[in-house]
Amino acid sequence: MVIKAHSIFSLYTTMASRTTRSQAVRFTRKRPSDVKVEPIESNRASSSSPTLQSIKHSPSSPKRSRLKHESESPIKQEHSKTSLRDKKAKLHAETLANEPFPSFSRPSSDECHLAHSILSSLHGKRTRPTEVVASKDRAGCGDSPSVLDALVRTILSQNTSDANSTRAKLSMDKVYGGSDEWEAIAGGGREKLQEAIKCGGLSAVKSKVILNILDQVKSKYGSYSLDHLHKAETDDAMQELLAFDGVGPKTASCVLLFCLGREDFAVDTHVYRITGLLGWRPKTANREQTYHHLNKRIPAEDKYGLHILLVSHGKLCDECKAGGKNTGKCELRKAFRENAVDVGPRDAKEQVKQEVKGE
Repeated sequence: MVIKAHSIFSLYTTMASRTTRSQAVRFTRKRPSDVKVEPIESNRASSSSPTLQSIKHSPSSPKRSRLKHESESPIKQEHSKTSLRDKKAKLHAETLANEPFPSFSRPSSDECHLAHSILSSLHGKRTRPTEVVASKDRAGCGDSPSVLDALVRTILSQNTSDANSTRAKLSMDKVYGGSDEWEAIAGGGREKLQEAIKCGGLSAVKSKVILNILDQVKSKYGSYSLDHLHKAETDDAMQELLAFDGVGPKTASCVLLFCLGREDFAVDTHVYRITGLLGWRPKTANREQTYHHLNKRIPAEDKYGLHILLVSHGKLCDECKAGGKNTGKCELRKAFRENAVDVGPRDAKEQVKQEVKGE
């Protein structure tokens, strides 16, 4: 009966000293007390059976490949994040310098004033408060004097309803013992945060975004605060907000508009849909292009009130809400009917969705 050396490793260890380094060994065992050692030339080893040496150093070794992947993965991930931040910063800089649609001249200042007036008569006038106060019973969208709190509230509001984002914010406050408990949130880990905000939707993505922002803020500034942005120039504040993973023009614009008190025109799904119905943007314009286009076209004095009123109108008007049918009764649409754009079924069903990281 022939038994290979690796099947009786302990016996091989005892006998190995009797062989030369250039030899392998084979044990022929007929009975427990009769063990015969036969030398085998190293070149007789099967070429189809890789040696320990070849397995250990083979470039295709699973262990080596795994270790290589593990060592390179953080670098690749960081490179990917840096590339995304650079891309967002470059795009923002380019759109500041150039109109996304230079030949598209709508809306005019007069059209903005008219729309603002019509919507105010329908839903009540909206004016900027003299002081920003963080609500205790709703999440809001940038409604907080703390820039970091405003940013987190806006992230919770991404791609969900006001009711859902509020449930997520209240649940998070309850789990961590209050609002702005950043140390506890950062120290509690992702699983705990994800569970706390799951009632708001997209909790897996949003928890990751929030924790990454907290980590970046603490690493860069030594504390959990972005309140220095209150004194920053508007463009500098926008650039810094866009540098965070998961923060796009809409989220950054909401923080500028509602927290920092800047005249910026955020474009959410309601604003995007209705401005298409009014013919204020090209049919092919995406959300980000629409933001840059309207932010240049709409007068500063109309931005705050018009944004809020368009959002309210998009929720309340049977014709302008998602999936609404044009019955000819909406005062706003009647005023701009001649220049309206057929936004198509995707907008009508509100299927124009943005990834959370691009909001």
